[in-house]
Amino acid sequence: MNAKTILIGILILLVLGGMWTCSKRNQFVSKKEEAKAQWQQVQTQYQRRMDLIPNIVSTVKAQANFEKTTLEEVINARAKATQITINAENLDDASMEKFKKAQGELSGALSRLLAVAENYPELRTNQAFSELRTELEGTENRISVQRMKYNELVKDYNKSIQFFPGNIVASLFGFTPMPYFEAEAGAEKAPNVGKQLEDMMK
Repeated sequence: MNAKTILIGILILLVLGGMWTCSKRNQFVSKKEEAKAQWQQVQTQYQRRMDLIPNIVSTVKAQANFEKTTLEEVINARAKATQITINAENLDDASMEKFKKAQGELSGALSRLLAVAENYPELRTNQAFSELRTELEGTENRISVQRMKYNELVKDYNKSIQFFPGNIVASLFGFTPMPYFEAEAGAEKAPNVGKQLEDMMK
């Protein structure tokens, strides 16, 4: 085997290696972009919930003797949650934790408001309030579904950049793991607001 043949063989290997590396990089980019796009869907559903809250608060406020503290908790928690959004380009564990905490506080305040509202007969029979509550339940379910899809895409991406030999390419081009949106204990499923309220009335 002469030097020319060896050189050609080396060049072929380099070309094939370069093509494989580019293919892997493109694969990582694609998976990451899918996860980032899905994160936008997650935030859209949370925004949908925040958009519902002013209507719920306004409807409840019509009940003159409704607990002021409960309403203020929801209003303040919503204001705080509105201030915390995460650009898909800057997803990391710290920002994700802040987002989860703010949304968790809003969920808690909103649940307390809905529970207290059941002590008011006029609200229980109010058609607008009933429709808002139903819409909120649907939104909570959509949040859960979109969050689960996001975690699935992140899992696929994270695995792809950690498996050998792809991890070498990932390290070469600076691909790092994306954070999961891990629901807090007991929050694996979207809350069934209607059932919670029915149970409290028993």
